[in-house]
Amino acid sequence: MKCTVRWLSSAGMAFLGESGSGHTTMMDGAPEGGGRNLAPRPMELLLMGTGGCTAYDVVHILKKARADVRDCEVSLEAERAAEDPKVFERIHFHFKVVGRGLQQKQVERAINLSHDKYCSASIMLAKSAAITHSYEIVEAQ
Repeated sequence: MKCTVRWLSSAGMAFLGESGSGHTTMMDGAPEGGGRNLAPRPMELLLMGTGGCTAYDVVHILKKARADVRDCEVSLEAERAAEDPKVFERIHFHFKVVGRGLQQKQVERAINLSHDKYCSASIMLAKSAAITHSYEIVEAQ
């Protein structure tokens, strides 16, 4: 896996990231650090990427089990250390899984498999942060 990150000097502290697959994303710093608040902070993208990684796993695992999953949303809330390096110390994942006839056991299993075996991002972050999760199942109309 490769990527390139380039400073956009004319935009203060904004950076353009390009993934090895050819996709781009912007990052920017907070105004107090010279940024102009043009895009998410790099650490916000790390947290979003972790949410995307685990949500992908949960949907994939449920679909593979032939569950009638219709939607999945994960909200993440993280606490960072007060001093540099301001690593994540705690991260809570809350999953909202929508489907028809979803069973609590299968949703719980999908979340646990993601966190214990498949989601590289959350497994890596668990080395420095306490990770917790909760979920709710919503019956689709």
